[in-house]
Amino acid sequence: MSLWVIVPVKPLRRSKSKLTNVLSEDERAVLNLNMYENTLKALKDISIPHQVLVVSKDSSVLSLARSYKTKTLQEDGEGGLNLALKKSIQVIKAYSAQSVLILPADLPFITKEDIEGVMNYVEDKPFVLISPDRKMNGTNLLFMSPPDLIDFSFGPGSFERHVRQAQSQNVHIEVRKFDGVELDIDSPEDFELFQKLMSYESKNQYLQI
Repeated sequence: MSLWVIVPVKPLRRSKSKLTNVLSEDERAVLNLNMYENTLKALKDISIPHQVLVVSKDSSVLSLARSYKTKTLQEDGEGGLNLALKKSIQVIKAYSAQSVLILPADLPFITKEDIEGVMNYVEDKPFVLISPDRKMNGTNLLFMSPPDLIDFSFGPGSFERHVRQAQSQNVHIEVRKFDGVELDIDSPEDFELFQKLMSYESKNQYLQI
């Protein structure tokens, strides 16, 4: 089975605008970079056969991805995340992809074991595996086969929308929660929880390069 991982990454200096009251632009950029590189490192350590496609508007993001021997796609226009993912699916289908894992780059506690726990899921029929955020609102991991089984609907409330789309296709749906996947940093509240879960030294390392 040809498994692909798509990692969408927003421009490092423009992402996490909701954190402007708690972090400077430089601090947000460093936080974004460290979460992204943590994701690339976790993927690099995985022995399960897979290929990675990083999609972003940010040339520095794509350059770092290539240093990890991953494929890249330059996002253009103002179509947003869901359109960028749709274009990414067209790319991996050209490589005969049979399944896809959408892995956001803003999960600070994501681990190799979390990703492998998803990749090891196997069905002999079309399926969708969803790992929601801690509020059961957003979608933090989306794994499916075939890769164009449902339309992408990321954004607030995406967990329920993705479940409904899978139900409308009458395919098997699996919902799984992973400790390292539940927290994504989108709001000051998320960042406050991140701080509580991190030790002081580790937190400062996340905000430094």
